Amino acid sequence: MNADTETTFGRPLWMVVLAAASIAAIGMGLRQVMGLYMVPVTETLGLGRESFALAIAIANLVWGLSAPFTGAISDKYGTGIGVVFGAVTTSIGLLLMYFSQTDVDLFLSGIFMGFGVAGAGVNAVVGAVGRAASPDDRSAAIASVGMGAGVGILVALPYSHLLIEQLGWQTSLLVLAATASVILLLAWPVSGKPEAEPELVSPQSLKEALSEAFRLPSFWLLNAGFFVCGFHVVFYGTHLPAFVADQGLSPEVGVWGLMIVGLGNLIGTYLAGQWGRHYSKRYGLSLIYLGRSFVFLGFLFLPITPFTVIALSGVLGLLWLSTIPLTSSLVAVFFGAKWMTMLYGIVFFSHQVGSFLGVWLGGAIYDRLQSYDAMWWISVVLGLVAAAVNWPIEERPVARLRADPAA
Repeated sequence: MNADTETTFGRPLWMVVLAAASIAAIGMGLRQVMGLYMVPVTETLGLGRESFALAIAIANLVWGLSAPFTGAISDKYGTGIGVVFGAVTTSIGLLLMYFSQTDVDLFLSGIFMGFGVAGAGVNAVVGAVGRAASPDDRSAAIASVGMGAGVGILVALPYSHLLIEQLGWQTSLLVLAATASVILLLAWPVSGKPEAEPELVSPQSLKEALSEAFRLPSFWLLNAGFFVCGFHVVFYGTHLPAFVADQGLSPEVGVWGLMIVGLGNLIGTYLAGQWGRHYSKRYGLSLIYLGRSFVFLGFLFLPITPFTVIALSGVLGLLWLSTIPLTSSLVAVFFGAKWMTMLYGIVFFSHQVGSFLGVWLGGAIYDRLQSYDAMWWISVVLGLVAAAVNWPIEERPVARLRADPAA
């Protein structure tokens, strides 16, 4: 990746990638720590885990619903506007959780945090990087953003755990709200509308872009696979600390497990970016989902000890956000980069529907069965399904782009 290349934003590629990775680090880091709050919040407010899980599920669904719209705005006017919106609404959502007394209060907090991560999460800045980078550099540049998100997860978990231990869960939310506001300082490098790309055959309207995408079978297969990704990562990220506590292990084991996910994600996302440059992206995705199924089988058949939790989390970390550079790059391969953020936002919506079901169903099943075994089995089966649906994807541009040799 040539980091010194001047992009259509009028800034060096390294500056756009660094800012985008930093935004993803804060946005995704704050999202990932919510699992640490499940036990203290529900115990303090006298609520079941399903109520807290539903609040997080609502956040993920709102994130998914708003992602295509924030993506379309970013494609048309630049990513900086969405990032500012995301920073403000994330802070508001965290403040609302601080003042929460009932499950309805938590749900309202979830709505604002969903809007926040839609504007200032990985999906929001992936489009900016995808437009700024050349086709040859795109997978590696997007992988750098995913690595930034991994750093955010790695840092945010011990940071938030320490805040909860020293200040209590409510006061810690005030500090996190202030942390979210730092994103405002990072909006400028990804702001502005890039020039039209030479790969476009002719100007394409939003309606035409949607029609073209909805007619492509491979687009729907990609959506189906990404649904499973969302189910997996948000279920695991939210419920692992509670699962670990249920096994009689120290809460720190859950924190370490999620930290190791973040560390493994740094390696896995980098490797996925390199894979996408040299090998088939669809096969890479199939292997990732198949690997996840084996990890979840481990939670069913291996003894649950600090070592197994950390080891399985490390493997899962390699397979965590490694789906993002491959999935988003496939969107660009199919349709070009002009409407990439919006079209990736649609794919991401399916991810968030999966997130909603994964986190909520985990809480609902636990409250009824007092066990997560059923969720591990569901995760195994869905991983196998995702591996199967990604395999037949046709990894080539749509006919509109193939018709012009310059596309």
